[in-house]
Amino acid sequence: QLQASGGGLMQAGGSLRLSCTASGRTNSIYGMAWFRQAPGKEREFVAAISWSGGLTSYGDFVKGRFTISRQNALNTVYLQMNSLKPEDTAIYYCAASTTGWGRRSPSEYKYWGQGTLVTVSA
Repeated sequence: QLQASGGGLMQAGGSLRLSCTASGRTNSIYGMAWFRQAPGKEREFVAAISWSGGLTSYGDFVKGRFTISRQNALNTVYLQMNSLKPEDTAIYYCAASTTGWGRRSPSEYKYWGQGTLVTVSA
């Protein structure tokens, strides 16, 4: 089970930190990721991290603004988002893969959190 939190309303240029805590069969997880979905658009890969926390990958649009990290003891993955833009407005989902890490297709992920809404105003 994945529980995401941390979304909210922010002005452009501001920062938010999203959290996603995994519970249950965490020993089957190879990697976790954040995706986002804006209204009328497909779900988009944002960032991924290996379950060990040592490897990370980012979507092309991130360009240094977001950082994914993990706190092993808490089974929690974070997405620090800086320099937010109105086009970052979306529902952000965390996901866990049991087959590998760094996958960019939503179909590669078995478990999903409930989503947390991020709204960035101009």
